[in-house]
Amino acid sequence: MPTLAELPPALTTFVAVALGLAFGSFLNVVIYRLPRGQSVVHPGSRCPHCEKPIAAWDNVPVLSWLILRGKSRCCKQPISPRYPLVEALGGLVGWAVLETRVVILPGETEWWRALVIFALYFALALGLVAAAFIDLEHMILPDEITLGGTVVGVASAFLRPDVSFVESLTGAAIGFVMIWLPFDVLYRALRGRAGMGLGDAKLTMLAGAWFGWPGAVFALLAGAVQGTMVAIAVFVTQGRIEEPEAVKREREELLEAIENAEGEEKEELIRELEADPIGSEPEEGLSQSRIAFGPFLVLATIEYLLFGKWIVQEYLAWIWQV
Repeated sequence: MPTLAELPPALTTFVAVALGLAFGSFLNVVIYRLPRGQSVVHPGSRCPHCEKPIAAWDNVPVLSWLILRGKSRCCKQPISPRYPLVEALGGLVGWAVLETRVVILPGETEWWRALVIFALYFALALGLVAAAFIDLEHMILPDEITLGGTVVGVASAFLRPDVSFVESLTGAAIGFVMIWLPFDVLYRALRGRAGMGLGDAKLTMLAGAWFGWPGAVFALLAGAVQGTMVAIAVFVTQGRIEEPEAVKREREELLEAIENAEGEEKEELIRELEADPIGSEPEEGLSQSRIAFGPFLVLATIEYLLFGKWIVQEYLAWIWQV
């Protein structure tokens, strides 16, 4: 049976990048349909403007968008540059996971084990990318990604060299509690509403399931630092931080539904609105602005996925010097 050392590096790199580009194209479907409650497998790819099926030759990752100059062939409407960006990120993710998680394995590692490890971390990274783009547009983190990713992380612990099954379970619990307790339970008791959505808690739970409690803590702290820096930069340059249009639209639809509802249905909708951290319009000022935190948790988790061992080594070396 071939080992990792016997696999041609050029071939494995080509396959990893090609898979990344192909699955990056599928991620665009997930990003568009999942928050809208639509199936991600049926029907096939369609134009987001006129709903006509997209031909296979117009669905080649990155290349088709460039050839069509960013417009759909069927109705000539502009296609968001997000589509080739996500596809390119998929290719980059495939290459990065191969280099940081597979190439470093012992040369005698059997090819199927190397493939399993690549598939696991590749799937994790792709799910995180999808979660980031969904949160940027809708300020929600789908359970299909956060809870599903947590289950896969715990279930696959025995296949991965990072953490044991117990460390995975413990990391998931710590990841969830360290956001849920202060920002949902305590903040709600003091302010009457949640300070952060449970989606963020579930995302740090996912990080803990894959990388133990150090990964969960790193995701929260590094995500908070990077998110704060971006929020300040946006506020300074633009004078305010705008909510995504989809969030404004969804809140307007809920308010309209409340206005048209009666009795218990109306009371239930009101409770839903009051419980939602983004159920009311944000107040003026940087401290009251809302910015999707999920993408920064995702960024920090991917940083730990790719550079976690180096980060831990550098931190321990610094501690010993101090």
